[in-house]
Amino acid sequence: MTGEDRATPPRLVASRRSARRQKHPRRLSALPARLSNELFAGAEMVRLPAGQVLYRAGDPADGCYRVEDGLLKVTIISNSGIERILAFHGPGAIIGELAIIDGLPRSMSAVAVRDSALSFLSRSAFEAFAEKHHPEFCQSLFRLLTKRVRDRDKMLAATSFLMCKGRIAQTLLELADHFGQDVGRGRIVIRQKIRQRDIAAMAGIARENVTRILNDWQRHKVLSRPSGYYCLENKALLEHQIEH
Repeated sequence: MTGEDRATPPRLVASRRSARRQKHPRRLSALPARLSNELFAGAEMVRLPAGQVLYRAGDPADGCYRVEDGLLKVTIISNSGIERILAFHGPGAIIGELAIIDGLPRSMSAVAVRDSALSFLSRSAFEAFAEKHHPEFCQSLFRLLTKRVRDRDKMLAATSFLMCKGRIAQTLLELADHFGQDVGRGRIVIRQKIRQRDIAAMAGIARENVTRILNDWQRHKVLSRPSGYYCLENKALLEHQIEH
């Protein structure tokens, strides 16, 4: 088991104000801004403290969420308690939509990495919106789901075929894509504090191997860690680890 609080959290409602004023990058939500804002207009606002579980694999699906602030991780946990992080989701991301589409229980768990605020949309409201805006909404939703399937395929391929260094390199590049900031001279700072155990859980590698490889890359100036943030000093070398 991980250190997160595994108790089912109450829905912490700050207000029922509309989330329509929120502006989020299209890249994160994979839905056009107009559709996303209309979908979550009047949604129930939920606040989730860091470390608290939003839902677990196996829970019934009563609705979906849009992240308004904070950061969540989507995970699966083996019977022996080993955690595998499938994705991090920041502001604009929609999570939990798959289970309300097919009516089956949640297939993954979602946990707040830091204090977060989300908009909750009930299953009935989701279905009513889909009926009203079909086929535009369905096409956008298909694109969102397709991207996630491709991301999972990429993760599966990395786990199956890449060596440890390649899997860690791919994880760092993925984190840089989500949270990276170009600070000049080709250096990219991952503006999210990532623990080695999180990298291990994303890459599917033992933590001691992650520690050894990251320490080696820091010695060779492939990456650094100023102020607790990982900085990619040489992105090309990390990409080379994936190609070879």
